[in-house]
Order: sequence, then structure tokens, then C-alpha cells
Amino acid sequence: MADITPPVSADSQIIQGYGDGGFRIAGQDYVGSVIVTALETSSWDITTVDRIDIDSLLTTLKRVPDLTVLQLGTGSSMTPPAPELRTKLRATGIGLEFMDTGAACRTFNVLLAEERSAAAALIAT
Repeated sequence: MADITPPVSADSQIIQGYGDGGFRIAGQDYVGSVIVTALETSSWDITTVDRIDIDSLLTTLKRVPDLTVLQLGTGSSMTPPAPELRTKLRATGIGLEFMDTGAACRTFNVLLAEERSAAAALIAT
């Protein structure tokens, strides 16, 4: 079997698995939704896209230096967030890509391997 894990530094927050209401990230299990950056993962008290608190999310994302893109995992299906989210992120220089959570996990891992400044806000499925 071929190893498809992208090459990343040992302290990177690579997403190793998702589903059953949680995630496995850098060898640690998380129950519920999370926000992931290259160096840290934190719990995120969100269960659906329509419950995203934009200001709270922006406060969390401001801790990431030179953040250029946010991968928003919207759950088991792709659900567009409120247009205000894209507008507020763009105003701070952050692009938004939304997709189902599985696709967002995979895309975040690729961005991490490319050493891009990215974050993922992932709604658990």
C-alpha cells in the first residue's frame, strides 16, 4: 500500500481522519467541530453553517500570521455560508473556499504540505 500522507513537519496539524462526529489531527482525537491552522487545533462550537458567528471566527483567525485562505468544511454536503462571511474575510485579505467537510480536510492537508498560510474551519459530520 502506498503512503499518501503529504510530507509535513512533525509539529504540523495534519488531518488524518474525519467522520463519526469528530476528527483525528496530528495523532489526537477531537469530538465535534474544529478550527485548524498549521500549528494548532481548537474546538469550534458550531454544528451548522447558519450558526457561524462571523466576528468570533474572525477573532480566532486573526491569530494566524499572514493567513491567505480559509477552508470552510460545511458538513456532509456543500452549503453556502452567509455572503457576509466572504465579504468580511475578503476585507481582511482572507479568501474563502467552502466545500463539504471531507473535501475541506483533504484540501487543507495539501495547502499545509505546500507550506501556505491556511486555516480550516470544519463542521463535524
